[in-house]
Amino acid sequence: MTELADSYRFCGAVTAEHGRTYHLATRLLPERRRAAVHSLYGFARTVDDIVDVDPGRTAGDCAAELDRIDAALRLGFTDRNAVGPAACAPEMQRVLPAFLDTVASFDIPHDYFFAFLESMRMDVPGTAEHRAEYGTMTELRTYMYGSAVVIGLQMLPVLGTTGPAADAEPHAAALGEAFQLTNFLRDVGEDLDRGRVYLPADELAAFGVDTELLAHSRRSGTTDQRIVRALAHLISITRSVYRDAEPGIAMLDRRVQPGIRTAFVLYSRILDEIERGGYRVLDRRATVSRRHRWATALPQFARLAVPARGRAW
Repeated sequence: MTELADSYRFCGAVTAEHGRTYHLATRLLPERRRAAVHSLYGFARTVDDIVDVDPGRTAGDCAAELDRIDAALRLGFTDRNAVGPAACAPEMQRVLPAFLDTVASFDIPHDYFFAFLESMRMDVPGTAEHRAEYGTMTELRTYMYGSAVVIGLQMLPVLGTTGPAADAEPHAAALGEAFQLTNFLRDVGEDLDRGRVYLPADELAAFGVDTELLAHSRRSGTTDQRIVRALAHLISITRSVYRDAEPGIAMLDRRVQPGIRTAFVLYSRILDEIERGGYRVLDRRATVSRRHRWATALPQFARLAVPARGRAW
């Protein structure tokens, strides 16, 4: 029990450190669901960190670690106590107890996590699945199914719905995609440094933008107007995905709606910050200020304090 509690605490710390906007929104969730969301975030974030090759880790190391995680999941989904201490990297060992407990407790389909690992392999040079660039939005959506759509879908059993979960699934999938597209727009410069371009090549080419121009602007600290126009276009596409996602918030359990609404508003506001910053995503990272995060969250906290239809939640 101590190991499980420690694992949940570790996942909460990972969420607080790496997902400030996300972590603030989860504070509006009931405790059990909040801990479950932290465990899912902790798993995804730890895998994401593993696939980022750094001076101390080769692409082969990353691919091998993904294989170990895959094997640990297949074993752990059968018997949570069967995952040995040497199964995978130390960070993942700390995440797995809480993660496996959440998956079992909320009966989350296992296929979502194998699809996630498949997309993560697409980020690792040398694997058969590796992709450094995506030619079209359709190609990118193949990647985003595993990296983002399944994130939205795996949240539904945790959050709960007011009606059939199947009705909410398209909106949950869209929300995962909207968040991912927002990340891609925010992190263009950082992704370039890792040898990746997630913005579809044909969408960029329509405005005269290619990887060479992006790399030049990254090096020089300038923002070409062709890049500005391409980013404005892609922000418009991303906002349309947010519009597809929004009706799903009302389909969730009333107790979790304020938290998801907060995440929805704050993450979409990153797009506003990109625009406000003159689309300078190549030499800086657009963030929502702490003041704006709390200004958005506090009214939602207040909503939780008001009994629904005369009774406490």
